[in-house]
Amino acid sequence: MTKSSTSRKTKSGAVRLLLRRDRGATIDEIMQATGWKPHSCRAFLTGVRKSDGDLTRQERSDGKTAYRIESDGVASS
Repeated sequence: MTKSSTSRKTKSGAVRLLLRRDRGATIDEIMQATGWKPHSCRAFLTGVRKSDGDLTRQERSDGKTAYRIESDGVASS
């Protein structure tokens, strides 16, 4: 069972679900989902990058930058 499948809903869990989408999530989408300020969103992404190491950045066709978790983090390092 992964952390995202637990019944307790958190802002962190909501952001991780957004980041696991094929299209990922932009800073604006994360802000809307959580109510966080931009610097808090970026700090969260830094934490994801440090803990999971599989956060990627991609440019969408509309020119916006999106961030995405490549895997579910099932494999341990």
